[in-house]
Amino acid sequence: MTLSDKEKIIAIISNGISVFSLLQERDELPKNTTMYDFVLKVIPEDIKSELSVEIIDEVFQYVTSTHSS
Repeated sequence: MTLSDKEKIIAIISNGISVFSLLQERDELPKNTTMYDFVLKVIPEDIKSELSVEIIDEVFQYVTSTHSS
């Protein structure tokens, strides 16, 4: 089974949020780097057309709600 571009985007965003959180916790991010900036940098160009702020927000809300449960 092959992942769709939407599924790939969700996986990459989720991973990007995790890495961003770890780097932020370790104080290893450049100043003024937002989660959105970080995620935008890790999305491959060939699937960027699937990306939107809404999907980043939705994945972030889902990830944070499952970790706080």
